[in-house]
Amino acid sequence: MLELRLLRQEKARIIKGLHKRAGYENIEKLIDEIIETDDERKTAQSQNDLILSQINSISKEVGEFMKSGKKSEAESLKLKVAELKNENKQFDDRLRLAQEKLESILIQLPNVPHESVPNGKTPEDNEIYKAWSGELPVLGPEALPHWELAKKYKVFDMELGVKISGSGFILYRQNGARLQRALINFFLDEAGAAGYEEIQAPLLVNGDSARGTGQLPDKEGQMYYVEKDDLYLIPTAEVPVTNIYRDVILKEMELPIKLTGYTPCFRREAGSYGAHVKGLNRVHQFDKIEIVRIEHPDNSYTALMDMLTHVEGLLQKLELPYRILRLCGGDMGFASALTFDFEVWSAAQQRWLEVSSVSNFETFQTNRMKLRIKTDSGEIKLAHTLNGSALALARIVASILENHQTENGIRLPKALVPYFGKEILA
Repeated sequence: MLELRLLRQEKARIIKGLHKRAGYENIEKLIDEIIETDDERKTAQSQNDLILSQINSISKEVGEFMKSGKKSEAESLKLKVAELKNENKQFDDRLRLAQEKLESILIQLPNVPHESVPNGKTPEDNEIYKAWSGELPVLGPEALPHWELAKKYKVFDMELGVKISGSGFILYRQNGARLQRALINFFLDEAGAAGYEEIQAPLLVNGDSARGTGQLPDKEGQMYYVEKDDLYLIPTAEVPVTNIYRDVILKEMELPIKLTGYTPCFRREAGSYGAHVKGLNRVHQFDKIEIVRIEHPDNSYTALMDMLTHVEGLLQKLELPYRILRLCGGDMGFASALTFDFEVWSAAQQRWLEVSSVSNFETFQTNRMKLRIKTDSGEIKLAHTLNGSALALARIVASILENHQTENGIRLPKALVPYFGKEILA
């Protein structure tokens, strides 16, 4: 959630930044309404405080008059207190309505894009931050897409997934289950070696947690909801892991905090058809290792670059062609200030597949979660949060199958062999 302080102090910058986002080209009136509503809140609060002060002062006088036997004077002041309490109730109502209105508007505003975010409204406007420098693999005419390779080498079964759960669910078996486990352990070990503390988090979260990281109200329709228990299945480990520190004040010396977690992820994405969503390209349940960082505001963009290096290293060890995109304003997530996407090349499908997003949210999440830092000088300020996929397994599995297919089976990257137990998946 955007800070009111920044909306007032840096109004021009915020309006300019929000213009980069699709649907927020005419944001000026809404910003003005927020400031006017905040003025109303401040006025109501100020009047309320003044009246309460008068009530306290007069109440003391009433006590003194009663002690000295001046009952008529005391009764007269009691009437004045009653009038003030009635007036206080009116300002209480004004304050409550202003606060509710302010909250309802602010929670629907997305984060302000960083100044380096490119202009643009669609994925086609994203900027290539780092292109693939080598040659893209060229497969022979016998090359198969991953959903065909899955049948051939017993990796996963789409039909059984549909039978058991429905469209968009995959059942991994034999080689596929083993490959999933190998990738999970590989990614967790790499994160641990990079200094991330491993977390095993709940897969269901309450509404406060979902609001804290920005999934609500923006992505309510994409989340699976358990109505009876008022809980949400997580779309990513970012939600429970980041919320560990909701309503917490950290000491400056405790930073940075680096966390990682493996979880299944659940997303009710809108259904569509065609090869671009076939097989593992888009599913409702997938496994992912997430990395989360809580940083001092002065260090968060250095941390973001460190996270990019970490994810890049994973793809290099998996021997997959990749590129990095800096997302334009129209393609960024609701809570992000700056996002980089990693895409790997699908040799069989002849297209790039997104496998990771790495984002800096600055104070957007921490303002919602009341996650603060107490600096060495005693100042209390909001922390910055970051997160990234390191990595999402579904499309990584698809890319390994397609890019490393040979006549004898799937050649596994050297880094994965100790985890899988052999060099060829066949």
